[in-house]
Order: sequence, then structure tokens, then C-alpha cells
Amino acid sequence: MNELFKKQVFEIIMMIPEGRVTNYGAIAKAVGFPNHSRQVGNVLKNYDEDFPAYRVCNSSGRITASCQRDFVGKLKLEGVEVKDGKIQNFKKIFWNPLEEL
Repeated sequence: MNELFKKQVFEIIMMIPEGRVTNYGAIAKAVGFPNHSRQVGNVLKNYDEDFPAYRVCNSSGRITASCQRDFVGKLKLEGVEVKDGKIQNFKKIFWNPLEEL
């Protein structure tokens, strides 16, 4: 994976406000690669413990990361409700980097 792509993905994720979520596709579009949502997910396989990767889900609001349990706990601390792996009120708390930046 291109280091510039990785850097841009990490920068976008760092901008997601607390209590909000976005998806892999929105990040891919924001960095100029609209068909690379899977690559965004691949970038998120290695990150620091305090990195807010838990604020990223799939396009239907499901947490698809292998560490779902940890992500749910972190989201709960930010006031985000998750039920059966799906973020509740997803459309309401969705953060679109193309509109918000």
C-alpha cells in the first residue's frame, strides 16, 4: 500500500469527532480513491492503541473489525449505541469527511 494513501487515511480518521462514525468508503472517497474502501480496511490492520479506528465501520453501520468487542466498548464510552454489531442511529451520527472538512 502506498505510504501517502496510508498517511491520508490515518489523518482523516484522526479528524472524526468523538461520538461520530464514518465508513471505509467515505474515507476512500475523501482521499481521492472512491473504489478503495477495502484498502482503507487493510490500512487499519496496524495502528496504535489510542488510534480511533473504532469510529470506522462498513457502509451499513456494522462493525466488521476482528476486535468488535473492544470497538463496541470504546464507542459506548463516547455515547454511541451498538446492538448486535450494528451502530444504532447510524445515519444520524455519520460523519462524512467530504462534507465536514
